[in-house]
Amino acid sequence: MFFKTIDFSKFSSIKVGTPIEVLMLERGDEIPKDRMIVGHANNLLVSSTPPPLMMLSKDFSFMTLEGDDKLLVVGCATPTGKLLSFAKKNDLAGFEFISKLPGSIGGMLAMNAGVKSYEVFNILDAIKIDGEWVKKSDIEYGYRFAKLNGVATEVCFFVKQGFSKELLDELVNLRSNQPKTPSAGSAFKNPEGDYAGRLIEEVGLKGVSKGDMQWSEVHANFLVNHGGGTFDEAKYLIDLAKEKVFEKFGVLLKEEVQIL
Repeated sequence: MFFKTIDFSKFSSIKVGTPIEVLMLERGDEIPKDRMIVGHANNLLVSSTPPPLMMLSKDFSFMTLEGDDKLLVVGCATPTGKLLSFAKKNDLAGFEFISKLPGSIGGMLAMNAGVKSYEVFNILDAIKIDGEWVKKSDIEYGYRFAKLNGVATEVCFFVKQGFSKELLDELVNLRSNQPKTPSAGSAFKNPEGDYAGRLIEEVGLKGVSKGDMQWSEVHANFLVNHGGGTFDEAKYLIDLAKEKVFEKFGVLLKEEVQIL
């Protein structure tokens, strides 16, 4: 293991944060219990005083087909784009939804990332957590959450032939209304039977700014950074949306973005 200073104002997808010293884990390291694991910072809003952080190094970026090519083992530092390319090249079905989902495989697992009904937990068999393989059936998970209760370093997928270009195009189109401006993806989970973006728009916050942070004019559930946005500005808008939506609809929005 080794330490690396990461400037989250450049590294995170929302471009907010400060330089933080992060512990980088290598294969064979004993995983510390006093640090929080983060992925590629695509759903993170990092303050200047986060808890002690750690990340998986490039040691954990790999993919291997095993068991007569019926199982795919992937390291959790593997970028999602790399996995999608591998699935296309090897004609593997089930990975089409990963297109346009940024970040690492570990980050996808931690929040059960997906598009509509297509989620990463739908296609996995087991996850290696704190050095031990744990079956999916022994993990509590649901819409945009998974209780891993440890550090995931590898994941095993069941695979079958038949990558679908048609499904890929269909799912990419579902995400065509998302802003191109730096963001951390959806700020809030969709409440059951409704959409967070609709609720934020209904309370008049779509397009509302605080400094360089703004509720996007393209999609109201995306908090975007127009260049010099700060953690405090972002947190102000998140708290404001929760307050106004609860006042008007009695719905308590739950963050999808992770705030550290």
